[in-house]
Amino acid sequence: MYIDSHCHINFPELAAQMPALLQRMQDNGVTHALCVSVDLPDFPQVLALAEQHPHIYASVGVHPDYENTEDPSAERLVELAQHPKIIAIGETGLDYYRLKGDLEWQRERFRQHIRASRLSRKPLIIHTRAAAEDTIRIMREEGAGTDQGGVAGVMHCFTESLEVAQAAVDMGFYISFSGILTFKSAKDLQAVAKALPIERILIETDSPYLAPAPHRGKMNEPAFVRHVGEFLADLKQLPLKQVQEVTTQNFFDLFQFAKPSSTN
Repeated sequence: MYIDSHCHINFPELAAQMPALLQRMQDNGVTHALCVSVDLPDFPQVLALAEQHPHIYASVGVHPDYENTEDPSAERLVELAQHPKIIAIGETGLDYYRLKGDLEWQRERFRQHIRASRLSRKPLIIHTRAAAEDTIRIMREEGAGTDQGGVAGVMHCFTESLEVAQAAVDMGFYISFSGILTFKSAKDLQAVAKALPIERILIETDSPYLAPAPHRGKMNEPAFVRHVGEFLADLKQLPLKQVQEVTTQNFFDLFQFAKPSSTN
């Protein structure tokens, strides 16, 4: 049994094949998936998928790469997060890789999401790329994480150092690994995953991107999360069943508003 803790199945290339996609999830033992919001104009599509399928959950948030779009206030995010199928705030965070110049707007947007998490008591989904120092600093300043009375969260599609991972774990966060973990070039990331306790790890696809081996270069989908789980079990020299059970329990421990469903 696996859970895809981060995917974008509302994107057109996946939404167009929804019945087959859901069947492939079932065929590969993927029981649940979290469809993650990246922009408020597309949020209704994300929510609709969660409403239609008991084993699909949703989040609400605006990705740091989306520059020319509505910047939601914490109050607006809290309002949208009141729906019972919304189990998280995000994805949010900082990305200094794709965008340059004065990115104070990114940092302010991130702060609003953290405040929304504290107000709603729903966990954060954090994206960070080439911005780890500022990400951790703002998390601390805004009281993200259980160590400061906030709510836990997840550092999704993690590609940073063990030091960054440990700083997040110390705040009560989980670390989520995507198909990047299976890439031959990802030796440093594999060392991070090997060092972290399985009790702090989630697995994801981030589909339609970053398909894991043996599907690298193809369009990704939630069914492929099992390859991440299998690779992680081999890497950590743990029984596959243990990785399945613990990463699934980690998901429900973190996303406490998610209700397990046998309908898939």
